[in-house]
Amino acid sequence: MAHEIEQKALARYLESHTLKQTKQREVILEAFLEAGGHLTGEDLYQLIREQYPRIGYTTVYRSLKLFVEAGLAEERRFDDGVARYEIEHKHHDHLVCTACGKIFEFESAVIEQAQKEVADEIGFTILRHRHELYGHCANCRVN
Repeated sequence: MAHEIEQKALARYLESHTLKQTKQREVILEAFLEAGGHLTGEDLYQLIREQYPRIGYTTVYRSLKLFVEAGLAEERRFDDGVARYEIEHKHHDHLVCTACGKIFEFESAVIEQAQKEVADEIGFTILRHRHELYGHCANCRVN
């Protein structure tokens, strides 16, 4: 299994919450991890359904919610309000194209430092944040 660490983490979470470890959850987690990116429940369902037609949309959606609770995924909602899920990894920010919907991830030490400085100036402790910039990507930009 390619994602053994994540599968074991899910198994530990399920056991600690007295939930069943099922083959369906394993398959869904594997597909989610392989796909990467910012997937909706529908996106993941479409990836899975051809090979596993007995896995329903509701099972996929509930599994994604479970992965979030287990710390294996993060739920994001951009301007369109659609829940998208991504693999939990180090902090990053997003550029979202409002024309085609493509989402770009980026990291900027300069932005992170500026946020810290602003918070420090007013005595504010940042616990978490989301930085999303909306505009048009190079393919959609009107010259």
